[in-house]
Order: sequence, then structure tokens, then C-alpha cells
Amino acid sequence: MYYSSTIFGQILGFIPKSRLKSLVGQHGSDRYVKKMTVWNQLVILLYAQATGKESLREIETGFFMNPNVWSHLGINTVAKSSVARANNKRSSKIFEKLFYDLLFEFKDITPERTFTFDNPLYSLDATVINICLSLCNWAKYRHTKGAIKIHTLLNNRTNIPEVLNITEGRIADIAAGKKIKMDIPQGSILVFDRGYVDLKWWRKLDSDGFFFVTRPRKSLLLIVSGQHSNPKGVILKDEVVWVGDILKADYPKEMRRVGYLNENGEVYEYITNNFKLSGEEIAKIYKERWRIENFFKWIKQNLKIKSFLGTSENAVMSQIWTAMIYYLILSYIKFQTRFDRPLLELTRMVKETLFTRRSIIDLLSLRPTTVSKIIEPDVAQLRLLEV
Repeated sequence: MYYSSTIFGQILGFIPKSRLKSLVGQHGSDRYVKKMTVWNQLVILLYAQATGKESLREIETGFFMNPNVWSHLGINTVAKSSVARANNKRSSKIFEKLFYDLLFEFKDITPERTFTFDNPLYSLDATVINICLSLCNWAKYRHTKGAIKIHTLLNNRTNIPEVLNITEGRIADIAAGKKIKMDIPQGSILVFDRGYVDLKWWRKLDSDGFFFVTRPRKSLLLIVSGQHSNPKGVILKDEVVWVGDILKADYPKEMRRVGYLNENGEVYEYITNNFKLSGEEIAKIYKERWRIENFFKWIKQNLKIKSFLGTSENAVMSQIWTAMIYYLILSYIKFQTRFDRPLLELTRMVKETLFTRRSIIDLLSLRPTTVSKIIEPDVAQLRLLEV
């Protein structure tokens, strides 16, 4: 059967064009624009993500070698000067809002993993993206280094970020974390590391109806006031404690400290305001933090967020937000089609068949070794020319 839409065209089909048009109207982003519309820019930036292009010249060459897809994708120009101008001057806020619109549309119908406990689980953390300070003097981090931080609230049941906050690298994790709007259900569990020790913020989380699990800093004052349960097995202690200076009452309630012995013979301590779950479940919750670490590792290795197509703050932000849009769409495709292989494998298969005119369902039924079966001869020939 002949499919008129390319794999890339089907991926772009997940973007709500009516909502994008509304955002464009709100921002006036296409006013007086003849060719490089918001849609045109978005397609180019998503193409750069899908193919791993390193420069505007590579992007331009890639599209010039596939002139038959321009009309199909709805683009009018790929001139690198026009792309650079749009990246520098067109507000990245439009791509940020598009990300959250997609997230709102996808998250209610995305399958969730199950845990041994009923509470929704979220991981909070940040990762540093290094940037050349001499080229991007707005991204201050240290005296001779530039960087930005991506502060993330990850839904552990779906592996999809619920909140992304991008700041200068020098902004402390806790400072950004306290500003994140926790638009999550009451009874949810937040897990975060020692970088988020702030008793007043913990008190707010508790009063808002959230549980949290973290590890205490060595300097944190802990006063044992009782025993929560008798330790056994891998649980070395399960105590009721007061945290911090009791007179200041930054956290005016008792908390719980759990000591855990892992399979390597290492001892870890956890602090939590949850008194219902078992010690083993508290330890398991903190182990779930590896999902946000893996998320950061994945996006750094497989999305174009470490090298940039522009040096202005707006250009960098536009690239990061479109990268996350691409991640969101691929994750959604993986979940909805029940693709049972890693997301990385799907990413590589899409990259090799991006301009192939076949159903994406056909693609998902193949293995990396058999993807060549659906690549059209003319596309394969163009690939050889690229090499």
C-alpha cells in the first residue's frame, strides 16, 4: 500500500496545529513574516533533533537533498540565515507553551507503571548543561564557565517530565525547586536528594498534603524521640525524630528516619514524613530516583541539547524546548503502540527512515537490522550521497 505521508510527517501530525495557531496569534509571532513561519521553524528544529544535525548548514543541506518533502511538511524555506534570525528573535515561549499543551493532552491517556503502593510518585532534580561562556555570556555558572540547569519534576509512572524549569547554571537546586508549582495530586510522594534540604519548604510540602523521601545531610540536626517499628532484615533502624532546631520550629512535627542496608553492604539513611509505608518501601522509593538520573542521561546522549545552533539565550531555549517536544512525542508513540523495545531504538529507527513514505506502524514492527526493508530506493541513494 502506498502512504503519501512520511514518517516525519506522521510525527508532526501529533502537534495540535489549531493550538499552535492560537499561540502564534497570541504572540504575534508570524506578523509580517513571509516564509519563516513558526511552523516552518518548528519543523526545522524538530528535524535537527530527529537527525542529530550539528549546524544550520547541515540542516540546509539535508532539506535541499529532499526537495520533494517541502510541500508535504508545509515549509517554504530552510535558509540558514532565516533559521538563525528566527531562533534569535522569535520568543522561545511559544515552544515552551506548546510543550505544556502537548503534555496536558498526552498525560491523561499515557499508560502508567504500577508500584507496590498506591501513591503517585515524582522525582525532583536538576542537571547541568555546560555552555561556552565566551559565546553565551548570559549563561553564568562559575567564574570561567557557562552553563544552564534543567530543573525537572519527573512522573515516575510514565517517565515523562511534568515540569521543566530552565535557569542559569548558578541557580541552586533548592531555589528553583521551591518555585516549581506542584500541580500534582494530594498524597503524591516526592523523592529528591540532599540538594533540596530546606525545612521550611518541607513544612509547606507537608501542609499541602504531599509526602517526601530524601537523604539527610551530615550537618542536619536529628534528635531521636522514639521508635517507629522494630528493625529487621535490611532495615537497620526505623525511628521517629525531630529535625533541625526545635526552638526555631522550621519543621514543627516529628519525622521518620529509616536506615537501610543495600545488597552491596552499604548503609543509607532516609528522612520522610510518611509513617504508613514500610521501611523497605521507603528504601524502594528512594531507589526510584534512578529514573530521573536515567532521564537526564538519555536526553543528553540522544537529544541535541549539548551543542547549539545559536548562541543567544532565546536560540538555546528554543532548541531545548523543541528537543523536549520531540522526546514527548516519541514517548507517546512508544506508549500508545506498546512498542516493547527501548526508546533509544525507536529514536534510531525514526532517524533512518524519517523521509520514508510508509506507515509508522510498519516501522514499529521491524528491528534495526530490518529497517532497510522499508527505506525507499531514492532515500537510500540520497543517504549514500550524504556520505
